[in-house]
Amino acid sequence: MSFQWLQMRITEEKERRQREAQILERLPRVLEEVHRALAVCVDAYLEAFGPEAVEINYQGQKVRVTVREEQDAKWEKVAKVEITLTPKLPGLHIDRNGNALDIEVGLLPGDKIFYKDGEEFLTMEEMTRRILDRSLFPKLGE
Repeated sequence: MSFQWLQMRITEEKERRQREAQILERLPRVLEEVHRALAVCVDAYLEAFGPEAVEINYQGQKVRVTVREEQDAKWEKVAKVEITLTPKLPGLHIDRNGNALDIEVGLLPGDKIFYKDGEEFLTMEEMTRRILDRSLFPKLGE
């Protein structure tokens, strides 16, 4: 005997597992996309404040941004941001000088990615702002 509710739930679970596998497969490319967007921001900051002001590194499953200020004729590190993949979420874990932010990543129709902070969906512009703003401009208000 086959129960209709059970067949529906099996179908739903198969679809959920398929979506999850697609998202996990796409996560490394998501990090690449975020890195490219952050690199644009870093380039603009470097142009404004000099070649030692900020550094961005992308290695494996991590993007690291180091912010420096010139103090007593030396460039001193003032902030660090690390973005890592979090397959369990699935998404990104952002550590901004000890302040953590987790961003959920998901797939929309047409293989498009969405970013979500809690209940709020984020554009790439908002993502880059949340990741970099407090580190690049700590003395400016929100």
